[in-house]
Amino acid sequence: MTDLEPYAPGPAGGARIQKDGDKWTLILVRELRHPPEKVWQALTDPAHLREWAPFDADGSLGTVGATVNLTTVGAPAPRVTETTVTRADAPNALEYNWGGFHMRWELEALGGGTRLTLWTNIGHRFIAMGAAGWHICFDVLDRLLSGTPIGRIAGPEAMKFAGWQRLNGEYAKQFGIETPNWPPNAPER
Repeated sequence: MTDLEPYAPGPAGGARIQKDGDKWTLILVRELRHPPEKVWQALTDPAHLREWAPFDADGSLGTVGATVNLTTVGAPAPRVTETTVTRADAPNALEYNWGGFHMRWELEALGGGTRLTLWTNIGHRFIAMGAAGWHICFDVLDRLLSGTPIGRIAGPEAMKFAGWQRLNGEYAKQFGIETPNWPPNAPER
């Protein structure tokens, strides 16, 4: 991992939740300065995913029907999810499951860049934490695509990062939920 000192995430934003009974969906939108084709490659290519995503992939996610193992980064014990890509409409839409969560990505050309939208179902107790984690992953993705990579910040490593703690609280407030205290007494970095 590279030096994280120059990186500080901006304020919580670009996220909302959709509630359907006990099922909550986190929707994150980020405008990136890169064309959809470049963003698509970062979403589907294992080498790119290793640089920013909270999981590693043992194959490309860019083909419908592809079976890929996704390994969660930093899990206390190896957590591998076998997934089948259910939608891969390059460079517009991608769908698969990760750890029991449906992941739907949409890429919309916007000027010379891309509006990237992620929909993922997540337990309501963890939705602010998920928003904070994905916020940081999107920042890392943007820097990677800009040619100024800062290294992956995901999983337990992200939760130790002071910016994650702040974002977790900001998203909890934005979503009107109790601020989760995880991890307790996290050190500031």
